[in-house]
Amino acid sequence: MPDHLADQWSFDPVANETDQALVDVFRAFERADPDGARTARMMRRTLDQLYDGQRTGRYSWAQLHKTERTHFGTLFEINLRREFDDVIDEGAKLDYRICQHDVDCKFSQRMGGWMIPPEAIGQLLFVGYVNDAASEFAVGVVRASPNHLRLGANRDAKVGLNAAGRDAVRWLHRPGELPPNVLLQADPDDVAAIFAPGLSGQARVNELFRRIVRRRIGRNTVATVAQQDDFMKRVRENGGARSLLRPDGYVILGGDYAFHRGIAEQLGVPVPEPGEMVSIRITPAREDDVRTIEVDGVVWRAADDWEIVTGPAPFVPHK
Repeated sequence: MPDHLADQWSFDPVANETDQALVDVFRAFERADPDGARTARMMRRTLDQLYDGQRTGRYSWAQLHKTERTHFGTLFEINLRREFDDVIDEGAKLDYRICQHDVDCKFSQRMGGWMIPPEAIGQLLFVGYVNDAASEFAVGVVRASPNHLRLGANRDAKVGLNAAGRDAVRWLHRPGELPPNVLLQADPDDVAAIFAPGLSGQARVNELFRRIVRRRIGRNTVATVAQQDDFMKRVRENGGARSLLRPDGYVILGGDYAFHRGIAEQLGVPVPEPGEMVSIRITPAREDDVRTIEVDGVVWRAADDWEIVTGPAPFVPHK
C-alpha cells in the first residue's frame, strides 16, 4: 500500500457507522475478500474480457470504442455477482440482495462519477472504479441518501453523488492492486517489436518473453500476443518459447509449478501466480552470489538486465 494512504487505513472505516445495513454489507465483503485479491482478479478478468485480446490484439482502455467502455459497467455487475456468489443473491428491485438488504451496483470510469437512477435513491450502492494504466481499482459501499446527491439530474433522471456523498463512501479497497497488464506498462519500443508486422504468432510470443523479463505475464497476455486458439502451445517445450529461447539463456517459470515458484523465490525475481509466467535470463553463478539455484550440477543466478549471456540455460523440470 502506498505510504500516503497508510493513515486512512489505520482505523476501521465503519467503526462508528450508524447505518446498520451498510455495515452488514461492508462486513460481508470484508470477510469474503479481506485483502482484495478476489476483487482484483475479477477486475482483471473483466478488463481482459472487454479487450478480447485473443481475437483483437487489444490490451488497453484507450483501444476500446466508446460503446465498449460503457459496456464495462454491465460486465462489472455480472462478474462481481459470479465471483461473490457466496455473498450476493439476485436482487428483485435492485441489482443485488446482500445480507437481506437491497443493493445497486454502480461502476464509473471516473472516480466518484457514479450515476444513480431514481429507483436507487435512498438505497445502498456498491460502487467500483478501475484504472488499468495505473494498475489500481477501488470498491466501496455508500448510501444514496438525498443529502448525498447533487441537485439536478441528467436526461435519464439519474443523479450523481455530491462532495458529501463521495466522502461518505466506505472503501473496502482503495486503491486495490490489479494483476499487471505488462503490455500496457512495457516500453513502447518493446511493444512495437512484439507486434511488428509480418511476425507469426510464435515469433510474437518469443519477443514477448525475450523483452518482458522479471515481470509476471498472465495467460491472457500470451493470448493477446499469439492471437491463436492454442496460444499456450507457443510457450511450452517442444517448439514453444521455452525451448526456442533456452539457447539464449532464458528460462520461463510457470506459476502452476511449485518447483518454478521456488526457483523464482530463490533467485529473488517476481514469483508467478497460478496462470502466470515470469521470463528471466540465467547465467552461471559467481562464488560470492547469494541468490542461486542448482540445476544439473551447475549453480546459476539471475542475470542482470545489462549483462550479455553467452551460454544456454538448462532445462528446468515442470514439477
